[in-house]
Amino acid sequence: MSRKLKAIGVVSGLTVVSRVLGLVRDQLSAAVFGTSALNSAFITAFSLPNLFRRLLGEGALTAAFVPTLQEELQEGAEAAAFRLLNQVVSWLALVASGVVAAGMGLFAWGAQLPQFSGKWSLAAELTVVLFPYLVFVCLAAAFSATLNVFKRFTESALSPIWLNVAMIGALGGAGLHFAETGLGRMHWLCAGVLAGGFLQMVVPGLVLVRLGWRPRLDFTLSARVREIARLMAPGLFGVAIYQINIYVSRLLAFSVSDEAAAVLFYANRLTELPIGVFAIAVATVIYPLLAQHAAQRQSGAFAADYAKGLRLILLVNLPAAAGLALLAEPITRLLFERGSFGPSDTAMLVPLLALFAVGMPFFSITSLSTRAFYALKDTKTPVKLAAVSFVINLGLSIALMRPLGAAGLVLGSTVAIGVQAVQLQRALTVRLPELAFAPLWGGVAKLVLAVCAMAAVVGGGWWALKAGWVVGGAGQGLVRDFVAVGGLIPLGVLVYGGALWLLRIEGREQLPALWRRLRGQHD
Repeated sequence: MSRKLKAIGVVSGLTVVSRVLGLVRDQLSAAVFGTSALNSAFITAFSLPNLFRRLLGEGALTAAFVPTLQEELQEGAEAAAFRLLNQVVSWLALVASGVVAAGMGLFAWGAQLPQFSGKWSLAAELTVVLFPYLVFVCLAAAFSATLNVFKRFTESALSPIWLNVAMIGALGGAGLHFAETGLGRMHWLCAGVLAGGFLQMVVPGLVLVRLGWRPRLDFTLSARVREIARLMAPGLFGVAIYQINIYVSRLLAFSVSDEAAAVLFYANRLTELPIGVFAIAVATVIYPLLAQHAAQRQSGAFAADYAKGLRLILLVNLPAAAGLALLAEPITRLLFERGSFGPSDTAMLVPLLALFAVGMPFFSITSLSTRAFYALKDTKTPVKLAAVSFVINLGLSIALMRPLGAAGLVLGSTVAIGVQAVQLQRALTVRLPELAFAPLWGGVAKLVLAVCAMAAVVGGGWWALKAGWVVGGAGQGLVRDFVAVGGLIPLGVLVYGGALWLLRIEGREQLPALWRRLRGQHD
């Protein structure tokens, strides 16, 4: 467990750096572009290469590639694993390049159509510029997955850092100094995306070369490659449903108003911080272990590691969701309200952030549960449940977007992810009774009590600050926000930790060890 916590600590620590840089990037883009149609067009355009990235790189391919590579490594040697990597990367580069060429041609043609004038034409033009990012990031995903199988988590966790640094440098450096128009600055931001994608590909590739990999083109359709393709087929459809879900939501938001897509994006990004820092870090580290246990047919160890991952995810994400919902207003003002991002934008973003926070624990559970199915080489079940989630989200979004605006879109996605999380867990229990959630209910009840205690303190403190009991005067808004974020969050953490200790929550003994790992100490 100590080694697992160390790996989780490494991934979490680097993810913190990545999310902080991502937040700086978002703050910069919000200050420069606000919630303008130009910013919404960029967000909509960038969603499409990200959709295909999930399809061809980080989603279905990784799900099929990791357990197959794990088996190849156990049955053969590193040379066999590297040979399989060359075959997979060769086919992936070919397919991704074809998709990029077709996509750029299609959107270049679409941008010239008269019925796609204004902001829609702008979104199409930016899509053409951003589409080559797909090739870089797909190859990066294959390299990072291979490093994870070799239990090298640092380099893959560094990947999003390169993207954020490149985008910040391009917009905050060259864009603000050399571009005189908003569109000119946007082109610099797009250049940062492409440079960041190139770094995401090159850095883990060089690490693999140091480990003994020798890259070469190999289009051999070996038995392992065919197995990966067979496993990818249903998984590709499942990931497509989820990613199309996101893309359709952003298109719907783009159609609601010029501001909706940007506001929806920033609200979602704030919820990704706690999810990415811990939930995705846990899932990233646990997944190769689950794949290893499945390959060795160790159902007991599989269930034990899954349960530990689930407990750790809930332990962090439940209080994070509650705190984010309660302090959405001061957090938004402190982080974004400057430059072109004004009070009216804050007023639009706050309720969306609170709604997104409700879905955080369900999203985190879904991430781990889906990877458990992939480790078992069952890619069909997540597909079916993702399809149900898509229908629920699309139906609710269309029904609620007119009366509720962007809030209706968030509400639809929150309900859909909640249903998907419950159904995935039920299906896992049917597949392996050892994975039943029932033994965790006692611990979850204690977690809820601890979260309620924390929420009472944080919510009461924010109410007192707004009432002027602690910092008085209407002109003290900024001071109140600093006190709320800088004071109530640490206080909430202390109350939550104390409540967990008093309630004797299972797994509490792992927290000091995790803290030591995060600080870089060793047992």
